[in-house]
Amino acid sequence: MATVVAMQGRPGPIPSADELVARAKAMIPTLKSRAKQCTAQRNVPKETIAEMQEAGFFHILQPKRWGGYEMHPNVFFDVQKALAEGCMSTGWMYGVLGCHPYELALFHDQAQQEVWGTDPSMLVASTYQPVGKVTQVEGGFRLSGHWGFSTGSVHCGWVLLGALVWPDDVPGSGPPDMRTFLLPRSDYTIGEDAWHVFGLQGTGSHDIIVDDAFVPEYRTHRAVDGFLCQNPGQAANDGPLYKLPWAQVFTRSVSTAAFGGAQAAINAGMAIMQDRVSTNTGKASKADPILHAALARAISEKSEMETTLRLTFEELIGYAERGEPIPMQKRAFFTYQSSNVVRRLADLVDDIVKLLGGRAIYMTSDIIQPWLDLHAGRAHVANDPANRTADVIGTLLGEEPAFTFL
Repeated sequence: MATVVAMQGRPGPIPSADELVARAKAMIPTLKSRAKQCTAQRNVPKETIAEMQEAGFFHILQPKRWGGYEMHPNVFFDVQKALAEGCMSTGWMYGVLGCHPYELALFHDQAQQEVWGTDPSMLVASTYQPVGKVTQVEGGFRLSGHWGFSTGSVHCGWVLLGALVWPDDVPGSGPPDMRTFLLPRSDYTIGEDAWHVFGLQGTGSHDIIVDDAFVPEYRTHRAVDGFLCQNPGQAANDGPLYKLPWAQVFTRSVSTAAFGGAQAAINAGMAIMQDRVSTNTGKASKADPILHAALARAISEKSEMETTLRLTFEELIGYAERGEPIPMQKRAFFTYQSSNVVRRLADLVDDIVKLLGGRAIYMTSDIIQPWLDLHAGRAHVANDPANRTADVIGTLLGEEPAFTFL
């Protein structure tokens, strides 16, 4: 049963979790039909963005006071997996843009007013590389820089940019303050010709260029506030959802698309297996026990990882609802588990691809694009387990985490 929420004075229905996931699954054939267009144009098609907006997908993690649904993150991830099964670039883009309403809800309320006050459907891009040059000035900061990897940026009116604020603006002069800076479209340009990659081409992860823009203090978010779960936006957005560590939401948003991509690859591998007969050996793939084993292993391990990540968010929300701090050991372990997902799934699909012979080397094969996408997704810093192991072991030994993005 849908409920009704005020969207800045305009009532609208909130669909159920099942309705949202069903809408996402219904889009799979359409996304598959647009996948080659998405890849060739190096951007998700505008009509896909419009359909996702109409379906309400970008409202899942948005506060109710801004017309959002303020739902359990597992609803968001279930939608993402379905979209990625149709097109992993689209699912990846949705994961990034769709989680930004969560982070924006942590900003000072004045920043939320500027982004959503006249248009609650406004989309926000990001690139958190801490490469910006920052100068502290009265009331805020001057920001310049050139960032890469801003997924879905052509569809957005604002962007979140990472940079380090140094004491007295002198790099190396003391511990830096890692911040995210929120800028309107008028304050940056998009470099649209740098995104030439072998996988996830359709994410449109273009460059962002800023030349000495003023960013007021209230349009910044301190990483330490996200780490401590003490964010200025929680004064207005005080539901349990916004008491989670921001990093737990974000890291999952860049691993979850891999589940959909892996499912697409498994589907393609099963389809090829059904009628492939080697012209050299005369052996039928559907009778190949080694291929059967690779497929079964991929299906099983994918399911295990999905179940694990689903349960971790049930546990995280439980802590938030009870108003209890989440033990640092759990936070470190949960991000470590997420960081392994893309690499494990890529390896599992590798084992399938190498058993399909010549049928799996053509770019027209349905298994090739998700296979490439999975390997491209491995490159994201959040999907590198080597960045997480020290904190997993350190927190178990009672040490403070070295990496605060937990």
